[in-house]
Amino acid sequence: MNDTADHTARPKLLVSACLLGKPVRYDGEAKTIAHAGLERLLAEERIVPFCPEVAGGLPVPRAPAEIIGGDGDAVLAGRARVETRAGADVSDRFVEGARQALALCRQHEIPAAVLTELSPSCGSGQIYDGSFTRHRIDGSGVTAALLRQHGIAVFGQSQLDAALAYLQEKSQAAGTSFS
Repeated sequence: MNDTADHTARPKLLVSACLLGKPVRYDGEAKTIAHAGLERLLAEERIVPFCPEVAGGLPVPRAPAEIIGGDGDAVLAGRARVETRAGADVSDRFVEGARQALALCRQHEIPAAVLTELSPSCGSGQIYDGSFTRHRIDGSGVTAALLRQHGIAVFGQSQLDAALAYLQEKSQAAGTSFS
């Protein structure tokens, strides 16, 4: 295999844009993380930044939203909804952003994502309960749920080392080098 084929076969990682310093969060801020492994992947052009809420058509800044009546899986099944504190239903925007994230993962053959914890889009283990009181419940956001439903591994930013190890495994399985 030549070097060009090696480079293109190396798996990429979908990463929440706010974690990469993009001011796309609901409050117009970023949630930047610094990590040597992430920096290396950025230099290798193996990071695909993405904000599902912006991709779904929501502005920056925007009203905070939480999932009411369940989690991301329930939203995708039509049994729960995503609402702003004022009660506006923005579920369709969240689902659209999740679909675009999945399409991007398919397009780039991305096996894993590192998404922002607690987000109604990106939360991967816990989300807020819909009461807007910062009470947490176990569950995933809409994008995290859709990606998992389609076999894409999802990690929160506190699990970055595990995500990089997973990507390393995928690189080795493809017969390519991680670094």
